[in-house]
Amino acid sequence: MKKSLFSLAAFVLAGLTVSAQEVKFEEYDLDNGMHVILHQDNTAPVVTISVMYHVGAKDENPERTGFAHFFEHLLFEGTENIERGEWFTIVSSNGGSNNANTTQDRTYYYEVFPSNNVELGLWMESERLLHPIINQIGVDTQNEVVKEEKRLRVDNQPYGRFIENVNLNMFNKHPYKGTTIGKLSHLDAATLEEFQAFNKKFYIPNNAVLVVAGDIDVPLVKKMIQDYFGPIPRGKDIVRKFPKEDPITETIRAKAYDPNIQIPAVVAAYRTPSFKDRDSYVLNMISNYLSSGKSSKLYKKLVDEKKMALQVGAFNISQEDYGVYVLFGLPLGETSLDGIIAEIDEEVVKIQNELISEKDYQKLQNKFENQFVNSNSSISGIANSLARYYMLYDDVNLINNEIDIYRSITKEEIQAVAKKYLNPNQRLILEYLPKKDD
Repeated sequence: MKKSLFSLAAFVLAGLTVSAQEVKFEEYDLDNGMHVILHQDNTAPVVTISVMYHVGAKDENPERTGFAHFFEHLLFEGTENIERGEWFTIVSSNGGSNNANTTQDRTYYYEVFPSNNVELGLWMESERLLHPIINQIGVDTQNEVVKEEKRLRVDNQPYGRFIENVNLNMFNKHPYKGTTIGKLSHLDAATLEEFQAFNKKFYIPNNAVLVVAGDIDVPLVKKMIQDYFGPIPRGKDIVRKFPKEDPITETIRAKAYDPNIQIPAVVAAYRTPSFKDRDSYVLNMISNYLSSGKSSKLYKKLVDEKKMALQVGAFNISQEDYGVYVLFGLPLGETSLDGIIAEIDEEVVKIQNELISEKDYQKLQNKFENQFVNSNSSISGIANSLARYYMLYDDVNLINNEIDIYRSITKEEIQAVAKKYLNPNQRLILEYLPKKDD
């Protein structure tokens, strides 16, 4: 009886926790096409000001890769009213912090300030958009910064080119075949005029969403936004026509070499749909089922019980146009790479041929409930989600109801999606090997 009461109480508490996470927001457009989202939360005197631009690595000239990531750095150089090198000083001296990041699909900038500095954050982001200074000294400086980042995070990082080589073999036509950091030779060859043209094309109000979240006075912030962002002229509409990939109909086999590793890895990768597609949500659940935690199917079998692998995993790389579903393993001892794949395939076939157990299904539901609650637990996280759901999903309210998609996924649907995408004739098998000395 006590156990039943405890379970009931836990269920009720979980329901209250999830419902308490509802994020209220207001959204509207400026005359220049900039979308604005406001979220008021006066529980702490903190505010996040963020701008997401719909430009990522996939938008680049294939002969000038790396531009989107480069601008993530370049647009901190300074503006007509912020002296070169002063951006971070202004933010930190006013009690704030800031950062930016780039993916294949978008670039995101944000500041976190005490709420009495919300106007400062809005002014700085409007300066980045309206008055950036893009000159040769800034380009040269950030070129060295990007080179050092590449050396640190890619060239000298064990398994640093793992995903790069997956994408290179998975995509033949679509720009997802490239990397976010791009080719340094392309940056070296680029002219100042090319950087200025990239800024003029993509850093425009009608290609951006502004989010202000936290301890704000909504009418006052609206006036500030109009004052700082309203006068910025609208840019030319951006037309995207990326080539479609042909279906994979037989196994692709490839090898890649890494001088920073001693233990090889093997990858089975499958091309999957956009993260806006319901099937992508199902694939996220399959990933969790196979490899989330030490009790997951792949870890328990290959690492814990059979001692065949040092590490094993599954993850769905979600992107705007296509996704990539990755299964991988690092062999232990005399285990062969083919042996790892055979064991992984066995677990995939089980999902395709049998419904997962009710216990495992409920465990998945609990994990995604927990992730949903945590994603809305901070103002910065909420600001990021509001921008992302608008810009990439065209549905801001997913911040409140995306969990309903996961709740509605059935065991039968998990089985059907595994059958649809995770087949040997639809994949890449990549051997990721230590590079020997010449």
